[in-house]
Amino acid sequence: MDKADLHQSIVSRPTNFSLIQSFLKEMGEEFSFVGNQYCLEIGDQEFFLDILLYHRRLQCLVAVEIKSGEFLPEYAEEMQFYLAALDDRVKLPDENPSIGIILCKSKNRTIVEYALRDSQRPIGVSTYTVFANIPQNLQAQLPTPEQVVKLLEDIDD
Repeated sequence: MDKADLHQSIVSRPTNFSLIQSFLKEMGEEFSFVGNQYCLEIGDQEFFLDILLYHRRLQCLVAVEIKSGEFLPEYAEEMQFYLAALDDRVKLPDENPSIGIILCKSKNRTIVEYALRDSQRPIGVSTYTVFANIPQNLQAQLPTPEQVVKLLEDIDD
C-alpha cells in the first residue's frame, strides 16, 4: 500500500471524518473541504494536490501541499504550477484566483523569501510540529492505536 492509498482511506472513512473537521477548524471557520489527492489532468499526465479547500469569505480555491522535510525552492515552483492549473481548469469565472499553502516540517526564512520573491500568486509557507507524545487535550480527537491497526488491516484486505 502506498502513501496515496493510505491517505485516501483515512479521509474517506466516515469514522475519521472528525479528523477532517478538526483540520478545517484548525485552518479557520471559513474553509470547506473540496478533496484530497485532488487530480489535475494536464496533457496526458495526472498531478495530485494533497488537499484542496475552498475559502468562503475570500471566494477562492486553496491548494495545500504537505511536505515531510525542510522547505525546498522547487516546492514554490510546484505550487505555482498547481495554482495556474486550478485557475485555468477548476476555478469558476466569478471566483478569485487560487491561493497556495505549503506546509513543511521546517523552513529557512531567507530561502522561502528568495523562492517566492518574484511570485505573482499568493503562496504561504508554514511549518508543522510532530509531537512524540500527544497532548492530553488532543488525545480524544485522534484514533486509538487499535483503530489505526484495524484501519491498516482493512486496507490490506
